[in-house]
Amino acid sequence: MSLPRRFVGALLFPARTFALLSERPVWVDALLVVLAAGALYGSLVFPFVRQDRLRTFEASAAGFVEKYGETQYAEAVARIEGESRALGAFVVRPLLSLTSLLVISLVALAAGRSLTGRGHFLQVFSALLHAAFADGVVGNAVRLALIKSRGTALHLPTGLGALFPNLSAGTAAYAAFGRVDVFSLWTYGLFGVGLAAIFKLGLGKGLALSCAIWLLGGLAGLGLAVVGK
Repeated sequence: MSLPRRFVGALLFPARTFALLSERPVWVDALLVVLAAGALYGSLVFPFVRQDRLRTFEASAAGFVEKYGETQYAEAVARIEGESRALGAFVVRPLLSLTSLLVISLVALAAGRSLTGRGHFLQVFSALLHAAFADGVVGNAVRLALIKSRGTALHLPTGLGALFPNLSAGTAAYAAFGRVDVFSLWTYGLFGVGLAAIFKLGLGKGLALSCAIWLLGGLAGLGLAVVGK
């Protein structure tokens, strides 16, 4: 099955597409598409994200200066302004994305095999990559359009965070709500269909397994946000 057919099939006809992928996993071209789409998105939204960070930082300038001094404040602003778009978008982001995809696949494989004794890594990895078309390609395209039209990457209407516009972008609550995004949910719904096909589970069990992995990833992301703050 060609990449365009798999792309359309994964999004619109997931049961049939993931059943075929479970029998013959394909992953190289899907991985390249997901990583390239993420890198391009990161590059294009970089100026908006940097401006949002500067605005957020400036809003808390008085407290920061009082605690650390004007010199430290100026150095922090300079660090934000001096961040490399190419390094973040085309090196850091793809590496983080690849690591996340590998970890999620391993967790899903371990959970599925513990339930059924079936499945192997490439089946799960392939299913996750094709499910990621929803968030990594379609979702990023929609978010990019919204960011360009709104002039900010904060509180995008595709995520739950849009319902809480007063939340600061630096808070753990903002990070947690940002995880609840319509395209992320779509991705894990598709992944659940794929897991059901791989491990010969009912659709409900496949979706439940995928949902559990999504929740686990959300808790891990929340923990990292708290530590980072």
